[in-house]
Amino acid sequence: MAVNGILGIKLGMTQVFGDDGAVVPCTAIQAGPCVVVARRTRDRDGYDAAQLGLVEFVKPQRLTKAQRGHLDKAKVPPMRFLREIRIEESKEETKPGDRVLVDGFQPGELVDVVGVSKGRGFQGGVKRWHYRGGDETHGSMFHRAPGGIGASSFPSRVWLGQHFPGHMGHERVTAKNLKVVKIDAEENLLLVRGAVPGPTGGYVIVRKTKRKK
Repeated sequence: MAVNGILGIKLGMTQVFGDDGAVVPCTAIQAGPCVVVARRTRDRDGYDAAQLGLVEFVKPQRLTKAQRGHLDKAKVPPMRFLREIRIEESKEETKPGDRVLVDGFQPGELVDVVGVSKGRGFQGGVKRWHYRGGDETHGSMFHRAPGGIGASSFPSRVWLGQHFPGHMGHERVTAKNLKVVKIDAEENLLLVRGAVPGPTGGYVIVRKTKRKK
């Protein structure tokens, strides 16, 4: 089995010059090092996966007793960010304690990056759902209000799923088919083309894409 993903931290955006001199916008990700904490097997759990933990400094008192016991069972140091990654067939067997590094990716291949988007708090319909809004001319009293939501004769009710003002952001988002531009195995850096979800310093999951364009 071989793990086809890795955990990381978004460091921010930068630029890389291509061979033709074109500027390529990239997001720098501190990808790993990661350690396999637990193993999920098809016979016992119904699917093949590996639970990875991102190696970083965490005070033991920051974890619960159950979390410390789970990590001590795998004989790994305290970790805050744990996620499961599906694994694919390989000659090598994945077991707890194995290291997963950024050199498992190659420049030019496509990856999916999963993260939690930035929280925007309570927002209105114009920003949250891209409502056009009303006229900005003199005398108009309708600018950024949502407008009619149920009409009169039909449908005479509010449709299920009607867009309203409310909490925006802070949701799990997947950016698909991002190209790996550069890898620095010594510094555990992974540069992917374009933007990835979440703020600087946020946790992300990088996995090899399944559905290519």
